[in-house]
Amino acid sequence: MGRILAIDYGKKRVGLAVTDPMQIIASPLETVSVKEIESFLSDYFKKEDVEAIVVGYPLQMNNKPSEAVKYIEPFVKRIRKLYPDKSIYLADERFTSVMSQQALIEGGVKKKKRMDKSLVDKISASLILRSFMEKRSFLNAKK
Repeated sequence: MGRILAIDYGKKRVGLAVTDPMQIIASPLETVSVKEIESFLSDYFKKEDVEAIVVGYPLQMNNKPSEAVKYIEPFVKRIRKLYPDKSIYLADERFTSVMSQQALIEGGVKKKKRMDKSLVDKISASLILRSFMEKRSFLNAKK
């Protein structure tokens, strides 16, 4: 069983989170610039067994794709082409940035540290991953 990698793709930065090899725990991994993401993924996949990628997909409240999909969809298309052996899923990422900020506040993180957008991005990725894992677990339980 390989890891699952979650990607919170933004205009400037990409937050990453990953499961453990048994796919039980989701943890923040890293934040990299958009320019570095493909190189980072290539290096990471050489070192770690990753079987699936979950990409945060921004939806509006009416479930229609938001404006941000115009730069996320080309990215998803590229990684599908680069890594045809990996399952790629899109996951609703609504409210993950707000939830990340709230988690940092509740965790007692100082205001100056909470202003670090890279921290918010990788926590958002871990929330996307955790949500994906919970839904998958729920669907498997219904079978």
